[in-house]
Order: sequence, then structure tokens, then C-alpha cells
Amino acid sequence: MIARHWRGWTKLQDADAYEELITTKVLPELKKITGYRGGYVLRSDAEESEFVVLNLFDSLDSVRQFAGQNYGVPVFEPEAKRLLTRFDTIVNHYEVRVDTTL
Repeated sequence: MIARHWRGWTKLQDADAYEELITTKVLPELKKITGYRGGYVLRSDAEESEFVVLNLFDSLDSVRQFAGQNYGVPVFEPEAKRLLTRFDTIVNHYEVRVDTTL
């Protein structure tokens, strides 16, 4: 299994709108991808809101179905770019070696 990790930040006043975009538009599209296993959206509010997104895929081929051949680059909805103040420009991928959720 492959974990795809990415971070982005919003202004506090935009955090709820960004979270809603993820849950209502991005996640339903991800669920249509063969090999998508779910994931986590983490949020920490301080002076700004930080989002950590961790999506799980069966393989890099499944990741490519979502992100294309250049899968190390973030994928954004146009609305997301308007809400984010900054973001990681590289997406990290990890092989899941130990699953402690069982």
C-alpha cells in the first residue's frame, strides 16, 4: 500500500470552506479511483489553519490514476488554489510497512 502525504495552509476564515471542498468534491472523486483505500484529513488551527492530507492507495499505478504521470506534484481543484495561502509543492509517497489500525 502507498501513502500519499501533502500539506497546505489557509487563513483561519477560509479553513471551513477548504474542508468542505475536500469532503464534498475531492473525496467523492477519489473514491471512484480503483485502488483508492481512503485516507485522513488532519487540521490544526493556530494563527492559520494547516491541513495534512494522507491518502492511501493500493499501488503507484492507483496514485497515477489520480495524479497522472507526474504524481509527485500536488493536484488541486481551482477553488482550492483560491483558498490556500501556501502549500507543499512536492507530494511525498511512502510504502506502508506496518498497519497499526487492525
